[in-house]
Order: sequence, then structure tokens, then C-alpha cells
Amino acid sequence: MMALLPALQRLAAAMLVTVLAALAGPLPALAQTGAQTKAEPKAQSKPGAKQTAAARARALLRAGRPVAALEALHPAVTARPNDLTLLFLVGRAGIAAAGRKGIDDKARTVFLDAAISALRRMLVIRPGLVRARLELARAFFLKQDDTLARRHFERVLAGKPPPAVVANVNRYLGAIRARKRWSAYFGFALAPDTNVGAASDADTVWLPAFGTVLPFRVNEDSQPSSGIGLLVWGGGEYQHPLPDLWGRKLRLRVGGDLWRQEYAHSRFDRTLFAGHAGPRWLAGRTWEFSLLGSARQTLSAGEPEYSELGLRLEAAQRLGPRLFARETASWHQRTYEDSGGLNGPRWQGSLNLSWQATPTLSVGANAGYSAEAPRAAHQRNTRPWVQVSANYALPWGFTVGASANVYRTTYDSGPYWRVLTRGDARRVDRGQSFRLSLLNRAFTLGGFSPQLIAIYEERRSNAQLSSYKRFRGELRAVRQF
Repeated sequence: MMALLPALQRLAAAMLVTVLAALAGPLPALAQTGAQTKAEPKAQSKPGAKQTAAARARALLRAGRPVAALEALHPAVTARPNDLTLLFLVGRAGIAAAGRKGIDDKARTVFLDAAISALRRMLVIRPGLVRARLELARAFFLKQDDTLARRHFERVLAGKPPPAVVANVNRYLGAIRARKRWSAYFGFALAPDTNVGAASDADTVWLPAFGTVLPFRVNEDSQPSSGIGLLVWGGGEYQHPLPDLWGRKLRLRVGGDLWRQEYAHSRFDRTLFAGHAGPRWLAGRTWEFSLLGSARQTLSAGEPEYSELGLRLEAAQRLGPRLFARETASWHQRTYEDSGGLNGPRWQGSLNLSWQATPTLSVGANAGYSAEAPRAAHQRNTRPWVQVSANYALPWGFTVGASANVYRTTYDSGPYWRVLTRGDARRVDRGQSFRLSLLNRAFTLGGFSPQLIAIYEERRSNAQLSSYKRFRGELRAVRQF
């Protein structure tokens, strides 16, 4: 058996290379291929040629010989990389080969990668194929890539499968929830911005002087500045099992996050470090809670700006097969390095609902409320906000997304704002932002796909030098499937 392992690994690697090469290339006759669920267009091959390869592979799978099935499929997939039936059989055979006894971890990973690549190819062509998505979710589960496995299992449920499949998917989701240990994320983007510092374009401010109100020119350094920056973000978390409480599973969560923004003008550089730790309680089959101690440190232009210490309460629940809710509430004490008047507590709470309407359409809504109470009375404020979003997977390897956000920030009244609001007692900001995104699922490099994001932001304020507009863009590398 050990002598066979190198040959099995070479075979699986060859299948993986074949499918990956197809993914990197164009999608010929996509409209025709996408219309097929069980048979390829007659123009692509001679009658019976594909049937022979597929039938042979099915027979080998029924006989419990998945590696031989991969051997039979290899030349056919090389010749017809868009054939949905062949790709599905590669996925099934790869998963079955990975489950054979005696296969070492390296060979198992290669077989699963071959299956994932083939099934992913199917969903690039036809994102609504529920059976292919179910097999892809299983492959990710076996590879212990639980974040992606959960995402695809939830989309399977949105396809309204038979009750037996729903029960099976729920068992997988329960296993993912129970075994979760490590999680990590990473991303980067080029970020052009027409107004990096969110500055007002007003060139004059009116201030009281000599018993009247006079205009003063704004320093040029305070005017809007454009640039192309680099954004980098990442983080990770580990969950350590703890003794169960009242028959419910407990975990100790420990994690950290990093966010970095860098532009040619160093005064716009910003960095955020964050860490958290605390228990996670699996309160039931659908409920869970976490109470986390939280610490943050921000840098501006390379220098410490402020730090925060506090608590964060998180709750999550599956309200149904396709509806999910997440609630958060937090309190942090913020301390500035050289602006003592801004020191004080911050509170925030939010409710997020996400609905997987179909396997290809997801809809989200988020509402929240925050309050800040620093020492300086004029900086105390409250802010409610609402956001809605939607993402839709198209049949040509693209995913489009859109979101809109609105908020209103109200500051406490006082003599400070009477100057900048020119007689009004308090400052009020009204903000809105709109975001469009386009993701190419058909191309991946190192597990990442390109995503283009366009963002428009606007804030209208009755306080001078507080209104602004900006257009931002991001060219991201996003991990897919």
C-alpha cells in the first residue's frame, strides 16, 4: 500500500492541475455550457464519447474504486473542462478517494483539492447547482476548512433541499460549531481616495472677532487631499475547550486583529491593534453567547493616538434554515495620548440580520446605536445608524454586491458649537454611504480572487468645516470557495 501512495498523489495532482488550468483560462461556450445540467452540448464532442467516460467513472465509483474513476476521467476533463457532468464526477471521486483507509494526510489533501477545484468550476459556470454546492461543502468539511464549509452548507439550505438533506446538513453545521478551534483571516487592497482625510472643501470659516463675525481663510493643509493607499488587515482566534456548564459546552476565546492604512502622505497613515479574550457558551443547538475583554490601540501617522479597554458581549442565533441573527453590545474606556478632554466611555449596540434568500442571493440588514461621553461636553454625542446590503452570484463567474448606510450624529449643545454652527445650539451631522462591488470568482491565485469596490461617502453638517464628500475605491484580493 505504501508503494501506491506516490502514484496516487501524482494522479490527484494531475487532476488538480487540469482543473486549475481550466479555471485560469477562458470559459468558452459559457452560455451553452451553463444551460446544461446533465449533458454537454453536442457540438463539443462526438455522441457517446462523454457518456463512455462518465459511465465508466460511475461504475468504478459504485465498485468502490474512486482512484480508478479519476484515472478514467482525467483525459475527458482535459478535453472538456466545462463539462458539468465530468466535473461533478471528479468532485465525487476526489472526496471518495480522500476517504480511503491508509491514505496519508498529504495525499488526502491533494485529492480534496482536486475535488474542490472541480466543484468550484461547476459553481463558476452555474452558481445555482445545489448538489454541487453540497459536495463542495462536504469537501471543505473534510479538509477542516470550517468557515467555507459552513458558508456553503448554509447556501445549500437556501436551495430548499429534501428533509433528509436538511437533517444531514444540520448535523454537519452542529459538528462545525462544536469542533471550532482555529480561525484566521487576511486581506489587502489598493485604495485610491479623492479625500483621504475626510476634509471639508470649504476654503473660508466665519468666526467672531472684534465684536463682529469675520471670514478667515482655511490653511491649505486642511483642504482635501487625494492619493492611492495600501490597506492590509488580518487576524486570528483560538478557542480552547473548558469544562461544560449545565451540560452546555464552553470555550475560551483568545484572538487579535490588525488593520493598517498607508498613504504617500504619512499624516494619513493609521494602524489599529486589537485583542480579546473571554468565554464562549454554546447555550443550545442554535444559540451562543460570548463575553469578551477587549483592548485596542490606534496609531496616527506612526504615533500613538488613543487606547481602549472594555467589554464586549456577543450573541448569535440561527432563526431558521436561512435566517441568522447576531447581536453585539460593548463598552470601552478610551484614553488619548495628548487630548485629555476626549477621554471617556463609549457604548455601542447593534443587531445584524442576514438572510440567504437563495443559493445565489444573500440579503443583510444592520441597525445600531452608539454614544460617546468624553470629558469635553461639546464632544458628547449619540449616533443611530441603519445599513442594508445584498450580494448576487451571476452565472458567468461574477458576483455583484451593493450596500447603503445612513446615520445621524447629534452633539450636546454648548457655547463651543454656537461659534462653528453660527448661532445653532448644537451640531448635527447626517451621513450616508453607498457601496458597489464586483467579484470575479472564475479567477483565483493562491486561493484569492480579485474584487473591485467603489464607495461614495457624504456627510452634511451644520458645523463649519465638518461637511465632506469623498469617492473611494479598493482593488482587493479576496479568498473564495
